[in-house]
Amino acid sequence: MMKQRINKHAACLAMGMGVLVLSGCSAVKQLTGAEESVDYKSTVAGEPLSIPPDLTQANENARYRAPEGTTTYSQYASSQQARQAASDKDRVLPQTPGVEVMRDGDLRWLVVDQPASAVYQKVVDFWIDQGFTLHSRDPKAGLMQTDWAENRAKIPEGWIRSALGAIIDQVFDSGERDRFRTRLERVNGKTEVYISHEHMEETPSGDGATFKWVYGKEDPGLNAAMLARLMVYLGTDVKQAQQQVAQAEQAPDSLQEPTLAEDQTALNLSEDFDRAWRRVGVAIDSAGFEVVDRDRSAGDYYIRYLDSDTGEKIEQQNFFGRLFGTKNTAEAASYRIHVAGQGATSQVTVLDKSGQILQDGTAKRILSVLSNHMT
Repeated sequence: MMKQRINKHAACLAMGMGVLVLSGCSAVKQLTGAEESVDYKSTVAGEPLSIPPDLTQANENARYRAPEGTTTYSQYASSQQARQAASDKDRVLPQTPGVEVMRDGDLRWLVVDQPASAVYQKVVDFWIDQGFTLHSRDPKAGLMQTDWAENRAKIPEGWIRSALGAIIDQVFDSGERDRFRTRLERVNGKTEVYISHEHMEETPSGDGATFKWVYGKEDPGLNAAMLARLMVYLGTDVKQAQQQVAQAEQAPDSLQEPTLAEDQTALNLSEDFDRAWRRVGVAIDSAGFEVVDRDRSAGDYYIRYLDSDTGEKIEQQNFFGRLFGTKNTAEAASYRIHVAGQGATSQVTVLDKSGQILQDGTAKRILSVLSNHMT
């Protein structure tokens, strides 16, 4: 159920401004974005910093440079047009050749024919361009995560919103939030890009007097939509991106569900290592585990996990502890999620720091969470 919260003062102001906004009908579609199903907003765009031009900058500009040697006016004009065309081309986001969308069951990812070092910053710029702020980024691990953002396209349409545009956006709330995690993998000189997200919904309590945020189910279609947008941002033609996504959707859905061992200390997959590594990585992202590092050659994901189901009391840091920097007793422990290929099958286990297989309740819960995010 979607909740709409309206600030009375803001709503009155919005209605009072209705006549003025209606007079600018040409800007209504631009403000509402009615044809866009995904419209995230978590930042306010500001004016870029400008540097006052000096004499050195002016001299470097081709417009202030006299033509060298003897030339006719037509030759000079032709050369200036060529320079201007080159300058315009440089200002446009360069196209990235060799971008493909892949699908394996509900998993979708991009394969970019460029090294990860060249792709990472472009992906960072993509999220900022989409209206997100980045909560964390780790170039070494090839990871980044956005802050929570609201999808403004989820706000219901109507003649009031169509008329008032951006003003009404400030007093309505969709009651839904998403945050995205992106992971880059180096594979045979290319870069694989995976996108997953967490979803939260604001729901009423039992008495209906208060509201609380609860986690909702991840939507694979939303991940696919963001991958398609990323393809276009990297330089793929819109029609070509649509064709690739459509072709990927026609791929057979042949994923098999993982099975837990009888003692629940191992997760068995009827897939080879490459496929299992991919599925485990996406499950880790979807589950929201904190990934510290990974080593594909060894089959290890290094994570940090705070187990709240051990039965032990977890003491959260109080105000004075945060102020004076005392140690937080609720610290996440380090684990390794190990993927071992065994021909056409693979097995997933949880290891401790020394590389020994863990068989305690925490390891079983980690494997259970991964299994739930792989079905």
